[in-house]
Amino acid sequence: MRTGRPRSFDVKVALDRAMEVFWRKGYEGSSLSDLTSAMGINPPSLYAAFGSKEGLFRAVLDRYDEKRREFQDRVFSAPTAREVAQRFLEGAADFASDPKNLPGCLLVSSALSCSDDAVPREVARHRALKESALKERFQRAQKEGDLPKSADAGALARYVMTVANGLAVQAGAGAAEAELREVARLAITAWPAGETRSEAHRSAKAPRRAAKRGTVAA
Repeated sequence: MRTGRPRSFDVKVALDRAMEVFWRKGYEGSSLSDLTSAMGINPPSLYAAFGSKEGLFRAVLDRYDEKRREFQDRVFSAPTAREVAQRFLEGAADFASDPKNLPGCLLVSSALSCSDDAVPREVARHRALKESALKERFQRAQKEGDLPKSADAGALARYVMTVANGLAVQAGAGAAEAELREVARLAITAWPAGETRSEAHRSAKAPRRAAKRGTVAA
């Protein structure tokens, strides 16, 4: 018996619609019927394109990152670590409270109360990629003297991510943009200062002094 071919569809449009379902209902609460109805496709087309509900969710997370790439590029192009953190948190506040978007953040809301361990792990992997990028940027800032050498780049990256996730939770609970921006502003007041000009000058001269004494700087 000859079976009909799954109909073709615009993958990005379908993923955006599936994203809304996962965002509103979470992974666990999103049924295949919910997803296929929102995407405007039938189950065979979903399975042919994504393999499974979990495969669809992975593709949605990749699509979410793709849509946020311009924002990420703008954040990491900031000239100082403090401005990177500020742009990241203010952007998180704006995005989470923007009426054009669903409240909160897909990465925070979609995997809550999920019994499938693979789903929280996948969400955690996407969060970890963002945290790792922040850590690398802050490590660079340390080398440039923009952050003190005593600063913990990994802890600062976790701090920024933790505040951003909290902003998303608050937005989901109905917090207004002004309230979220105030939290972001307060979070930045705890940011460590970079080296002063005199400290940077002393750090640069230290290896030369050690070399003159016949020692090797560590």
